[in-house]
Amino acid sequence: MKKFFKNEWINIIMVVIILAMIIPQTRTPIAIVFNKLIASNPGVTDEEERPEIESYNWILEDRFKNEVDFNQFKGKVILINYWATWCPPCIAEMPSLDEVYQDYKDKVVFLFISGEDLEKSQGFMNAKGYDLPVYRMKTNYPDPLEGYKLPTSYLIDKNGKIVIKKEGAADWNSAGFRNTLDQLLAH
Repeated sequence: MKKFFKNEWINIIMVVIILAMIIPQTRTPIAIVFNKLIASNPGVTDEEERPEIESYNWILEDRFKNEVDFNQFKGKVILINYWATWCPPCIAEMPSLDEVYQDYKDKVVFLFISGEDLEKSQGFMNAKGYDLPVYRMKTNYPDPLEGYKLPTSYLIDKNGKIVIKKEGAADWNSAGFRNTLDQLLAH
């Protein structure tokens, strides 16, 4: 009899989880929590395997509708994050990105690029209390900085080499990632 009730509770819990995933109002929050739980530290690419940006010819648009020339960031450490307001893994990693941004915004170039309307992207940032700078692409990205999978992030060193390429949610506010940033800034 004890085993029967134990199995019943497991079945009830599974039904509740399945129903929560089916109901649209609960699906996104559950997906965000799940992505936070599975977010890993972004891995650094071995030095000899790091691809280099082919060109800095790329025009972005900031939230004020000003054109931003990617060429102005040449020689700097850059973090590019492709994201969207509707993307649960993107939303899951935003708190850790915001924490890193608060500590490194004067040393590292942060580019949060969305294909959505800038008002919508900025509205999301404002609603969540994030200070992250949002952009839209006005011209195509330079190779190999594609961002078809969301989220996709790139950490680029001062020489234009991609130190980290991470697809999916990550825990950016880790000691390991901060150490990587500090090393790149020191060179």
